[in-house]
Amino acid sequence: MKTPSEDTQKILKTLQKAVDEALDKKKRLGQYAVIWRNNRPVAIGENAPASLVEDKQ
Repeated sequence: MKTPSEDTQKILKTLQKAVDEALDKKKRLGQYAVIWRNNRPVAIGENAPASLVEDKQ
């Protein structure tokens, strides 16, 4: 597999930081977030809709 270029690595790092900050903000505001996990959307957070919460097995 080819190593990503320096520019690509900077872009990925910037995107990850933006996502981390957005998720942190939602958590501080008491909002839930929808993420992609195990090939389907899953809601995370205390007030997440039950229909989107991942089953804990």
